[in-house]
Amino acid sequence: MPHPFSDLPMPQRDEELYRSELEKGFSLFPERRSNFDRFSKAEPSDTIDYLPVTLDIENVSRCNFRCTMCQVSTWHKQTRAEDMSLEDFKALIDEQYGLVEIKLQGMGEPLLNADTYFEMIRYARERHIWVRSTNNGSLLHLKDNYKRLIDSDICEAQISVDGATKESFEKIRVGGKFDNVTRNCQLLNGYAKEVGKHRTRMWVVVQEANYQDLEAFPKFASELGFQRLTLSLDLSSWGQEYWKNQNDSVDVGMQFDAEHGQALVETGRQHGVETTFWFIDEKFVPGQADKLCPWPFSRAYVSSDMRVVPCCMVANPDAANFGDARSFSEVWNGPSLKNFRNQHLSGDLPTYCKDCYVDARG
Repeated sequence: MPHPFSDLPMPQRDEELYRSELEKGFSLFPERRSNFDRFSKAEPSDTIDYLPVTLDIENVSRCNFRCTMCQVSTWHKQTRAEDMSLEDFKALIDEQYGLVEIKLQGMGEPLLNADTYFEMIRYARERHIWVRSTNNGSLLHLKDNYKRLIDSDICEAQISVDGATKESFEKIRVGGKFDNVTRNCQLLNGYAKEVGKHRTRMWVVVQEANYQDLEAFPKFASELGFQRLTLSLDLSSWGQEYWKNQNDSVDVGMQFDAEHGQALVETGRQHGVETTFWFIDEKFVPGQADKLCPWPFSRAYVSSDMRVVPCCMVANPDAANFGDARSFSEVWNGPSLKNFRNQHLSGDLPTYCKDCYVDARG
């Protein structure tokens, strides 16, 4: 049975830019092409003969916001661990020669360590790795960070804006200032337009506290200078029972339908904003090789303290991890990740994976 939102448009990267960077990387690093070819031809298995093609890399695990749906809000001083060093990042990128794409951000606000963050982006982009990242928009005005972000040649910069009004925004993004973030978005998009780099996207996590803003988001995105808007219909449990209960209580997926989504797409079109939707719930089918979550077989999440985490929906090595990312190639085909792949292949899923699968939640 198809997902009720399967006909809604999902966010797509800039395919022309992506393909161009992919070919440049293959030309510069033939071993990357060879790895990608092995990956492209492979069937899901517990042991695989290629390195990951994508990684989520968390440069910091601390934040200046206490968002109501985010596990960071319960961490002491909104901090879990030390920042990732530039040396560890470079070593990881150098070892993982198969990478064609990274998401450089995890549970923290990446601009809290801006100088190192921009060096990381540049290091990856010099190797023609596609880089996307998310930030909360609050620090873009400092030291011309909005210019530095675009000038780093980032491929996609996603800005989280979870409210179209001051009231809804500040209710969800506790510690954030609506006026500051909206002004910074305009600075970022104005500069991106000035230098001719269409690299930004507004990202909204739809939930009870901002559901009344839905119709306003496409026009609001346009006012902030965005040409792309994604409405995420997912709230993660972060692999923890507390957060499952907390976020299930404010989830609005059952109130939303495809017809509503199509109307928002049209509203976006009227304002020059490509409006798309992101959803994971019940997207995959346990035990069916062609409908498995791709994470165990193609990618992983590396935490700021260099541990290998199952995915961005867990995003916390204290909830689940497979080992030391400084020995990532060993971990990739080590016993813990092999077992993890077998759990997906057999349908005997770990609890923290069940929300993403059809009929697996019990």
